[in-house]
Parts: sequence; structure tokens; C-alpha cells
Amino acid sequence: MFTYMIDDEIQLKLLDPSDASAIFALTDQARPYLRQWLPWVDGTKTIHDTEQYIESTMKGFANRQSLTTAIFYQGKLVGVAGFNVLDWTNNIAYIGYWLGESYQGKGIMTRVVRALTTYAINDLEINRVEVRAATQNHKSRAIPEKLGFHHEGNIRQAEKLYDHYVDHAVYSVLAEEWPLT
Repeated sequence: MFTYMIDDEIQLKLLDPSDASAIFALTDQARPYLRQWLPWVDGTKTIHDTEQYIESTMKGFANRQSLTTAIFYQGKLVGVAGFNVLDWTNNIAYIGYWLGESYQGKGIMTRVVRALTTYAINDLEINRVEVRAATQNHKSRAIPEKLGFHHEGNIRQAEKLYDHYVDHAVYSVLAEEWPLT
């Protein structure tokens, strides 16, 4: 079981079936907010959908292809973050994240992405950490920008969000650029 204490307020824990009801409730209460930038929201209709998602993330972890964690803030599950893909051939970790609407603006996700980046580089010996976000998703883009990731450019129509496509901004940091803290 993977757990990672970030600070006295935030802990990451590998998703497991016991998290399904809390994740589904968080998704369900923030549907319109999350739907703006996440293509899976409409497909998550029941707790069973969330259970299937968690099962797939556990398989990804077991196969060393991904690491998806629940974010606990002051003991409460508030979002999900991790490495959507671990590319061991090229030593790249791709970070993805989402946070419940009422937990925005507390610096939670910035601390989470900083910790995930440090873990990827120092513990997994990853060379490159990448974050992608829709170009108009300013809150999500602010996180890698605050942390000193390099904006490499944009990818046109990189993701389909229901009835339209969005461009993605691509950010990265290399191991040699990251503080070893």
C-alpha cells in the first residue's frame, strides 16, 4: 500500500475500493464544475463506475504503469492526483489531478504536484515530469507555472470534452532542473 505524507495537512494514499463512496460523492456534488475540464464526469453515473475506475488504477499500479492516489486534506478525501502514465522506457511521469470545488484556493494541489514531482525524480529516478492542462483552464495551468515547470507549447485539439475539443498547454521539468529537497 502506497502512502505519502506531504505535510501535517496533506497525505496521498493509493486508491483502493474503500475510497469509492467518498470519491463518487465528491464527483457527484461538483459535477458541473468538474465537467468543464474532465471528460469522464458524464460517464461516472454510479458508485459502481467509480469502483471500476479504482480497480483499473490498482491494476495500473500493480503493473508499474501508473500511480493514482486519493488526496486527503485534514483527514478528508478532497481529490485525486498521481501519475496517469509512468513511461519507464523514456523515464517520463505524466501527472494528472483534480480537486473538489470547495477545496480550491488553499494551495493543496500545488503542494501535491510539488511532492509528486519530488517523489518521481528522487525516488523513482524519473528524468522528466510532465503536466498537461487545457489552455483555458487557468487554475490548473497555474500549478506547474508556480512550481517552475517550463511551458513547452500547446497541442491543438488535444482532448475531446463532450461536444468540443480543447487545446492543451504542455509543461515539463527535468530532473537536473528540480531541487533535490
